[in-house]
Amino acid sequence: MATTIRADKGAVEPSRNGSAATWNREELEEVRRRLTAEIDELTVEIARAESEIASSDVTDGAGDDQADAGARTYAREREIALTLNSRDLVAQNERAIARIDAGTYGECESCHQPIGKERLQAFPRATLCVACKQREERR
Repeated sequence: MATTIRADKGAVEPSRNGSAATWNREELEEVRRRLTAEIDELTVEIARAESEIASSDVTDGAGDDQADAGARTYAREREIALTLNSRDLVAQNERAIARIDAGTYGECESCHQPIGKERLQAFPRATLCVACKQREERR
């Protein structure tokens, strides 16, 4: 039976889903660094996109035909959608860091069983184990 280490207490708990989910403090700090670096990159990307969106609001479309106006509108809406997605990723990363601080990182928010270590290494923002995520997606 695999085990998981709770970051807050360092206690070893058995894993009921059979996944190897042992985390040590160094690994959790590496996850925190990855998440923080991604937040920094996304923040720069959001600022750039917001600047582009604001500058496109100022440009005058006088004399443009419908195709030009449509293309400009499409590009603006795409930038807005990408910016909203980046903001969502920042929030997810901040939530993962908060779970590390609280000692609940790696615990499924639905069934409270450990999330597989491999899943968290691939997707460090995961809040659900594979079984609960599959159940959620079937709904």
